[in-house]
Amino acid sequence: MQDKDWQVLETADDVAKKGLELILRVSKQSIASKGIFRIVLAGGTTPKNIYRLLAKQSCDWSKWHFYLGDERCLSVNDPERNSEMIRTTLIESIDVPKENIHFIEAELGADEAAKRYTNLLLNNSPFDLVMLGMGEDGHTASLFPDHVNDDKELVHAVYNSPKPPSDRVSMSASLLSQTQCLLLLITGESKKTAIQQWQAGIDLPITKITSLDTKIVLLDQAAVA
Repeated sequence: MQDKDWQVLETADDVAKKGLELILRVSKQSIASKGIFRIVLAGGTTPKNIYRLLAKQSCDWSKWHFYLGDERCLSVNDPERNSEMIRTTLIESIDVPKENIHFIEAELGADEAAKRYTNLLLNNSPFDLVMLGMGEDGHTASLFPDHVNDDKELVHAVYNSPKPPSDRVSMSASLLSQTQCLLLLITGESKKTAIQQWQAGIDLPITKITSLDTKIVLLDQAAVA
């Protein structure tokens, strides 16, 4: 049973606070029921704000396992990498075991990194929560409009991103959909057209992501005004 729940909040800060509440609730439920919480993280401004809030929380971080929905093929410490942003805003501030951090080795190149991440993820899904944002063109993770990907792949090597860098690694739509809870965070006026297209039933990468149970879309007023 999938619950598609759209919630429009006043500001991007409100979206971040609501997203934090949801993540904490799902984490507690997951840890209570099976002793582990698997979360897929996203890049972007609103997720970054959530990570800053999350870093201040008191959690049993030994039960948390962190994954990435996508990554840019840049050097390890490049500030444009999602992993570097997450490291500086969250990971460095919490006491999480190193072996619980499952980031993408994108510095090895898209093809090799995709192969390694596929092998890692074979026994690590379904996830408990997948967090995603959306670009102004309706893309999510590194799944872009008009790109053709192999539906059988868990992880894609992406070589023709319309935004630099061109080489990336991304979980597939089918793998991102293997989650109990899908949390979509969409803020900013630049997203209005894509939101309208989504609601009109136009095929976009964001529309291909589903969940095993709950799907929650948090938006700010600017995205829907």
